[in-house]
Amino acid sequence: MSSLFDQVKANVIGKNKTIVFPEGLDERILHAASKLNKENVVTPILIGNKEAVEAKAEEYQADISGITILDPNSYEKFAEMVAQFVERRKGKATEEDARKILQDENYFGTMLVYMNEADGLVSGAAHSTADTVRPALQIIKTKQGVKKTSGVFIMERDDEKYVFADCAINIAPDSNDLAEIAVESAATAKLFGIDPRVAMLSFSTKGSAKSPETEKVVEALKLAKEKDSSLIIDGEFQFDAAFVPSVAAKKAPDAVIKGDANVFIFPSLEAGNIGYKIAQRLGGFEAVGPILQGLNKPVNDLSRGCNAEDVYNLALITAAQSL
Repeated sequence: MSSLFDQVKANVIGKNKTIVFPEGLDERILHAASKLNKENVVTPILIGNKEAVEAKAEEYQADISGITILDPNSYEKFAEMVAQFVERRKGKATEEDARKILQDENYFGTMLVYMNEADGLVSGAAHSTADTVRPALQIIKTKQGVKKTSGVFIMERDDEKYVFADCAINIAPDSNDLAEIAVESAATAKLFGIDPRVAMLSFSTKGSAKSPETEKVVEALKLAKEKDSSLIIDGEFQFDAAFVPSVAAKKAPDAVIKGDANVFIFPSLEAGNIGYKIAQRLGGFEAVGPILQGLNKPVNDLSRGCNAEDVYNLALITAAQSL
């Protein structure tokens, strides 16, 4: 396990955090839940028919003894869940609708988080991102003052750790979106022991080019400072001016960030997604994520190509976000 996850594990162990896994029949989920339970790191909850889940666990040789398994069809608080879902959806779902919707394991699991029966949710091993994120946006919703959720990657290589955002959710963020992403990404950085120094990225450094795209980033910097005056943040920067001290000294000698940024806010999803994959594939960085931020309670999405260790690690991150 990398030093990053050693640190996250140390932060959550003993905190009695409960993470719900809607995909209780998936082999990777079962092995990860077994490991989490044996190590007493977090308390897993599996969703599914109890007999079917136990049969799959036996087939996959995953020890899930002592792990709670909840089935929407027999959940003792289902009527209460239905009522709370109808209230939360504010007229967008009848009681009959709610009973059908809550048979879906992701909606059921997300409601467990909303009802404080669990501290967070991890899904996506066998579902699309939309299947995981949609219930969270409808039920958990974003924190006060945050209009949109966003997705960050923690980029790790040996002792180096950086935050890249948004690389997963918002296709064309406006200035206010970018400001929100910057503030939330700084908070996420702190979860991983990173003292955030935030760079707002562009193809221009401090006015070297002017266009609607660069002005959007300039405005985002202003808004981010208004949202959190304690942030160490500057821009707009080309990546080299944000990361290389000698380049920063030439291109932006008066900037707060002097080539020592560790949180990078990309101006679009296109740029962020390309950027993190270049760092991963050419730079040899491990890309941990996407980690969703901005929600009232943590919900995170796995890649469908994940393995059991990925599930285990994302559960640790989700537990850390709930602290």
